[in-house]
Amino acid sequence: MTARGSASPFAAWLNGLGRRSLDTLASFGFGASLLAESAYWTALGRRQGQPVRLASVVQQMMDTGVGAIPIVTVLSATIGLMLALQGIHALEPFGAQGQVSLGVALSVVREFGPLITGIIVAGRSGSAMAARLGSMTINQEIDALRVMGIHPVRFLVAPNLIAMLVMVPALALWAELVALASAGLYITGRLGIGFATYVDQVTGFLDVDDLGHGLAKALIFGALITLVGVVNGTRVTGGAEGVGRVTTSSVVQAITAIVIADGLFVYAALQS
Repeated sequence: MTARGSASPFAAWLNGLGRRSLDTLASFGFGASLLAESAYWTALGRRQGQPVRLASVVQQMMDTGVGAIPIVTVLSATIGLMLALQGIHALEPFGAQGQVSLGVALSVVREFGPLITGIIVAGRSGSAMAARLGSMTINQEIDALRVMGIHPVRFLVAPNLIAMLVMVPALALWAELVALASAGLYITGRLGIGFATYVDQVTGFLDVDDLGHGLAKALIFGALITLVGVVNGTRVTGGAEGVGRVTTSSVVQAITAIVIADGLFVYAALQS
């Protein structure tokens, strides 16, 4: 028995679960409102006298996209090589190693290219976004923007969102090309075929739907990374320690959202 006025462990757990569920729903609602406000300021900000500055968008594109090219290139080349190695090893006992190009092409374009890119950008740029906004929130810089008549969503969120929507698909396309090229170098050497033959096989296997599938997922991943980073950054509490917590949470939540969205996207594509 429990003392009068004290809650049972189950009631306390249920209460905590309810609070976390409501907090999660509130975060979803906040993220949706940020997305809508960003679209509004991008489309109509100039009429309101507060346009989304092109210079800010370009700066974010440089930080998000161009700065991530080296790490995306290295990891994509490694992924492509591993897929080629494993593919030939798995198909060789059946004498079907000549079909490895099909498996590599579909895996890279539809799955690994956008997925690896999203995870890299989430760890690199999503965390930086959460940390920057968290520091601004702690230092009351966002409130200062409101006092100056500058809408925070227009000034801070919209440029990041536009940059992500442009650069994550672009990075995913680059990752796909690098992975296919690295896989092709191994496949052509192992199977004794020309690289031009490999390119013909890959382009013959793939179609516009496969490319669109991967780029559409990358577009969704870019939006998720931005919204998760902004939501975490603007809800920080607890000073510098809180900024560290939201930075970590942003990476974990963004990667989780990417993986779940990827699964839902694949399921929906297979059902259509």
